[in-house]
Amino acid sequence: MENTQQEEKTSKIFNIKRETFELIRFIVIAGLIIIPFRIFIAQPFIVNGASMNPTFETNQYLIVDQLTYRTQEPIRGDVIIFRFPLNPKDFYIKRVIGLPTETVTIEGSKVYIQKEGEEKIQLDEPYIEFEANNNISVTLGEDEYFVMGDNRPNSSDSRHWGVLPKEFIVGRAYMRLLPLSKIDFLPGEYHQTNQDTDSL
Repeated sequence: MENTQQEEKTSKIFNIKRETFELIRFIVIAGLIIIPFRIFIAQPFIVNGASMNPTFETNQYLIVDQLTYRTQEPIRGDVIIFRFPLNPKDFYIKRVIGLPTETVTIEGSKVYIQKEGEEKIQLDEPYIEFEANNNISVTLGEDEYFVMGDNRPNSSDSRHWGVLPKEFIVGRAYMRLLPLSKIDFLPGEYHQTNQDTDSL
């Protein structure tokens, strides 16, 4: 009887040790997969604030693609997540408006882009519902971008704190997961074609 009880006790201890070992092994393996994935490939981002209304709203849950910009440059119209240059601990979400070496000119609510040696064009911005009046002209350097929120009157962006150096870009908005009614890939992305521009 005593031997049976001892065997049962030993078996329970063995099972507990085995389960503990399996749990630790699972955590280590998951960590080895998830941590590099989060650092190098994709990470979650929760929208906070009204700067991108109506395209994005507070508490929408996004997946950020951190891989694409390792092999190609951001494109005008991409929605990107980046570290705020004046406080890199903060993350912002904005739309790419001006690309390196371009001149961005804002006259009232209209935005114009001019590439070196080319004619100035007016951007078509169908994603804008809330307009603002500004008078700004900025020529971007190498690896500098001009970004703005879609909610122009309520966005802290390149109009206020200056250009965005490429080094602060984390990635692009790749997928909207929440709310479920608005799940989509490359949410908010809009790439202007030649037909959408007006030469001046």
